Amino acid sequence: MPSLPARLFSAYSRAVIRRERWGRDERAVARRARLLFGTPAPLGWAFGRGVRVEKVQGGDARGEWITPARPDGDDAGAGVVLYLHGGGYVSCSPATHRPVTAALARLTGSRVFAPDYRLAPEHRYPAALDDAVAAYRRLLDRGVPPASLSVAGDSAGGGLALALLLRARDGGLPTPASAVCFSPWTDLAGTGRSVRANDGRCAMFRTPNIEEFASAYLGAASALDPYASPAHAADFGGLPPVLLQVGSTELLLDDARAVHEKITAAGGESRLEVYEDLMHCWQMLDGLVPEARAALRSAADFINEHTAPNRPPAVEAARPGR
Repeated sequence: MPSLPARLFSAYSRAVIRRERWGRDERAVARRARLLFGTPAPLGWAFGRGVRVEKVQGGDARGEWITPARPDGDDAGAGVVLYLHGGGYVSCSPATHRPVTAALARLTGSRVFAPDYRLAPEHRYPAALDDAVAAYRRLLDRGVPPASLSVAGDSAGGGLALALLLRARDGGLPTPASAVCFSPWTDLAGTGRSVRANDGRCAMFRTPNIEEFASAYLGAASALDPYASPAHAADFGGLPPVLLQVGSTELLLDDARAVHEKITAAGGESRLEVYEDLMHCWQMLDGLVPEARAALRSAADFINEHTAPNRPPAVEAARPGR
């Protein structure tokens, strides 16, 4: 059974966030998502302890660096995690996802770069993917070795992370050491059985929401395009090791399962962790829900397991709720 804090947050999500429809049109969907998703800005300071936050402005490098605070200030040898935030492709930012990026920085000892990619419906597919690829290229151009580089993301950002792997492989770029996907949205067509079977059980979404958010992002593009919906890719060969975490009652349960099964069928390495009855992207509740810290520890261990050695030891600083 989930912990009491997890059950309380799920109840809050059902009462405040979940709804049959998110708006009468795409802009209304985006407005509501921007109001309800992510960590409120005033709480950002609480998750910044034990890390250094550096905002980057301008060009294709917009975003923020999260660096573990070290007594000697030496970051040499540390790996890098490229983190792609969720928000249904229409909302959120690097700042709203600092609970996850800061935790990953502390637990892995890596620097984390979270790009501020363009959002729909103002900027439709493939704008978000183009920005993610540009951020990845920039890290490579700055001399980050692929063996020390990991990609991670949650929800839409988890799907974006997988799309980035496919685009890098298909475009002849070196692939990163690993990828971690929290409750990834990998099938914008909503063909998975869980999209209907978990309707009413999922604490955050109802089945019609898949089409609403997908339409806002895709515009006229096909929901079966593998760079928009990685679950529909025909070839899963040549990808780095992937960790997928998802809740058993999420609409997106089969989004994770489908990718896991296709990677393993292609001879790749995939680890699927299904957490019992937890809300979508519970990792955002680090310091408030014990299952969030457990999931983030598992993710950090996976990243460090597959990243080139010689990084400094991880630093775990105090966090909210500890």
